[in-house]
Amino acid sequence: MRKKLDNPYFTGIDISSTTAKVVIYDEEGNLVFSRYRRHQAKTIETTAEIFREVLEQLGDVQLDLAVTGSAGMGAAETFGLPFVQEVTASAHFIKKYFPQVRTFIEIGGEDSKVIFFDDQFRPDFRMNGTCAGGTGAFIDQMAVLLDVDVKQLNILAEQSTNIYPIASRCGVFAKTDIQALLSRHVSKEDVAASIFRAVAIQVVSALSRGREIKEKILFAGGPLTFYPGLRNAFADLLAIEDPDNLIMPDHPELLPAMGAAMVRNGSPCRKTINDILSMAGSRHYRTADNGDNRLPALFTSKSEFAIWQKLHEQNRAARIDLLETRDKDLFLGIDSGSTTTKIVLTDEEGKLVCSHYHANNGDPILAVKEGFAEIKKMFAVAGFRPRIVRSAATGYGESLAKAAFGLQDGVVETMAHYRAARYFEPEVSFILDIGGQDMKAIFIKDHAVAEIQVNEACSSGCGSFIETFAHSLGYGVQDFAEVACVGNSPFDLGTRCTVFMNSKVKQALREGASVPDISAGLAYSVIKNALYKVLKLKNFGVLGDKIVVQGGTFRNHAVLRALEILLNKKVVRPDIAELMGAYGAALTALANHRASLVPPARVQQTLPQSADPSPEIRQDNDLSIETLEKGSSFTEKEIRCRGCENQCAVLQLTFNNGNHFYVGNRCERYFSHSQDVQQERGKNLIDEQLKLLFERNFKPEGEAILTYGIPRCLNMYENFPFWCAFLTGCGFEVVLSSESNFKLYEKGCSTVMSENICFPAKLAHGHIFDLGEKNVDRIFFPTVVYEHEEYEDTLNTYNCPVVTGYPDLLKSAVNPEQKFAIPLDSPAISFKDFNRLQ
Repeated sequence: MRKKLDNPYFTGIDISSTTAKVVIYDEEGNLVFSRYRRHQAKTIETTAEIFREVLEQLGDVQLDLAVTGSAGMGAAETFGLPFVQEVTASAHFIKKYFPQVRTFIEIGGEDSKVIFFDDQFRPDFRMNGTCAGGTGAFIDQMAVLLDVDVKQLNILAEQSTNIYPIASRCGVFAKTDIQALLSRHVSKEDVAASIFRAVAIQVVSALSRGREIKEKILFAGGPLTFYPGLRNAFADLLAIEDPDNLIMPDHPELLPAMGAAMVRNGSPCRKTINDILSMAGSRHYRTADNGDNRLPALFTSKSEFAIWQKLHEQNRAARIDLLETRDKDLFLGIDSGSTTTKIVLTDEEGKLVCSHYHANNGDPILAVKEGFAEIKKMFAVAGFRPRIVRSAATGYGESLAKAAFGLQDGVVETMAHYRAARYFEPEVSFILDIGGQDMKAIFIKDHAVAEIQVNEACSSGCGSFIETFAHSLGYGVQDFAEVACVGNSPFDLGTRCTVFMNSKVKQALREGASVPDISAGLAYSVIKNALYKVLKLKNFGVLGDKIVVQGGTFRNHAVLRALEILLNKKVVRPDIAELMGAYGAALTALANHRASLVPPARVQQTLPQSADPSPEIRQDNDLSIETLEKGSSFTEKEIRCRGCENQCAVLQLTFNNGNHFYVGNRCERYFSHSQDVQQERGKNLIDEQLKLLFERNFKPEGEAILTYGIPRCLNMYENFPFWCAFLTGCGFEVVLSSESNFKLYEKGCSTVMSENICFPAKLAHGHIFDLGEKNVDRIFFPTVVYEHEEYEDTLNTYNCPVVTGYPDLLKSAVNPEQKFAIPLDSPAISFKDFNRLQ
């Protein structure tokens, strides 16, 4: 029997950055309806779809409702619905049903939050700001990198045996770490568990900011609901031994919506289901657009776009039909990138014979083999084998490709791109290369590379940026790029993190922007990020007038056109933009082959297109693809490096061609990728320094008064000999904290007060925890404003402000006297006047 209209249902609507949630309670407080659904940036449409299901299940009942969520405010304002801040909604729900909770951790699609409750249940709220590490979107991106469904990630993590450090703050750095692990043949199970661990570390270190995470802890949000492996990572990091101290309520993914249904901010707001559907279906829910958020159209008409396309089609690489290469020498170039592998074959004039472009899916050797198989198939159809006389590799996996396939040459990626760019524009002054995850800007002066700039901590100016949004809006990458060129009003989306840009896209949709407008706006964002955030350009004149663009991202017509509009310059885009690294490597192999055959006096610094195909280029002992492939089989052997405290687990790959390659080592101290350089071991100055600093007497003469712990960090590291001698001379025994490592960092990461503080300062927290576990009597960490004078002409001897103030900060953040019953002594001491130290 359906409920009467005069007895409303209590309803909460939570529209977050990636999902829409609706919960409905009857007057007795029973949950009678709930939905959790990804909205793909179509917030209103998805919410309306859910309410149509409500209509079908409950009829046209009356609702007393409220809206919450990061994307819910706009909908609430537009439709005149009451809005409840999600922290208030969550806190209200927790206070009523779980008053014993002292910490609330929620992870959403694009945000993560921690709420601390005191004994009076007053909330202290923390939320991620400029970075989307530690969110559901971060996990989604890592699942794509592993080529698994995001649901399978949890299944893999439950079967892991080892945890590896993975950068947690940014998806770009995380992808780099994961690629390195996959290249070491680390199992996907271990990588999945390491991803969950990285998320837990990011949330705890970035959001706790020195406040203790007290038990009981309540988890909520989609990722913590659907991934038990993620919950286990938090429990392990926070050292939660009693499972009863971790609370998972019923439907934790709906918690803010349930809280909103309970609060219903102020006066009741009563709407029927059809009222809601009528508002959602009306077109005046879109805010009027005054034009301030619009950018110049990429093209004013389809005819202009067609003319522009024909103009850029002229920048074509010279090609030769494969059948014409039967008696020709060919040159192989391989660009082994972080996410894709590119292979190019050219003839002795630099003409393109064939190419291969494919994702490497974490296995660069297999990716090259698949490329070889494709090329062999092409030549098999032609009825002959290619005669490869020289080969070269470049890119992220250059050394690995050289070792695996016995390639003769390796070339720095920058120089490969420059060589390829000169083939298309001999007087090139600036090269902009935008790939899937990285961006390189190369400034050329007097035919030489003068400056190189790359993106560091953000990928918002890269191809994956647009790919992410194409998929979120239900488009393929190619279709999404094409619609941008027919939009006449690109929406100004600014330059922000890929994940946070979603909120800007939602705003654009509310203001009437179409998908073509958004696609064109994203193209502008990619270029603006490159020009303004990475290069920090104020004067475009420094780029010169001969600009060449490269990388797969520039196959997108909208991105190329946006660059031309912003620079107001003509730009050269080769038709093989995505292959330029491999093409430059092939041209390098060709140039090196010529140099090896022509006497030094006759070597000409000419470009490949002007070269004379002289018979002297011929080489009898040509290489075959079969020969290259044969050497790529390998055996593995794990070696534990003892060079330093990192104790890297190094994997030695021994290929059939006799080459060795080492992965896992963070330096080349003992294991080098160089095949032909005989390394001569020199004196290890670091070992000498460590001996001078720490190999000394820690005990006083006679019985020690007490033990003083000294943290091995910041200024106490290099000043340890002085403080050790001083304290032992006073009758104290000295205890030094352990060597820095990732586990030590994890011990204190929850007490770090600022996400942006330097890593050496973050490590100091772990050293205090380490001394606490060593049960010293007191900790000595003085406040030193002035250091000793290192040089006679030094302007001043001030310590870094972080170093100077960190002892007091540690007293507040870690509070070892309360946590371990160990006081931290931090007297103010100056090294400026040594007489005062005596």
